[in-house]
Amino acid sequence: MMPVPMAVCLWFDGAAEAAATFYAATFPDSRVDRVTRAPGDYPAGQQGDVLTVEFTVCGTPFVGLNGGGGVPHGNAVSFQVFTDTQQETDRLWNAIVGNGGAESQCSWCSDRWGVRWQIVPRTLTAALSHPDADARGRAFTAMMGMTKINIAAIDAAVRGESA
Repeated sequence: MMPVPMAVCLWFDGAAEAAATFYAATFPDSRVDRVTRAPGDYPAGQQGDVLTVEFTVCGTPFVGLNGGGGVPHGNAVSFQVFTDTQQETDRLWNAIVGNGGAESQCSWCSDRWGVRWQIVPRTLTAALSHPDADARGRAFTAMMGMTKINIAAIDAAVRGESA
């Protein structure tokens, strides 16, 4: 059976190309693949306006659609990006939040277009599946008090130490 091609489609109010360019500059293995302009007028734009942008973020294909206003991104969908170091976690978090985004709890943030992201250090996922239930609990409690994840604090919680 052949795999079915699939891409995540994100609705934007005229900012699909700006968002794709930002994501390509921010995340590894990311790029803008194709910009398609409208061949005629449409409800959210005119002939020649950017209609769709095909782009890749962390190896995953996306399509940005300039579909007009009134369709906000929701909290029920987010994109998890896994990191290996605090430096990588900080860089991605700061890029999103520092460019018009917003912090949320437990590794969640949103970018200036309202797309939700989770910047998740692999250390956190390992801590939350630790074989010792007490270590898991301490890591979970530590995470619940964070916005951006602090790897050293998670590691200390697993060990039963304060950071």
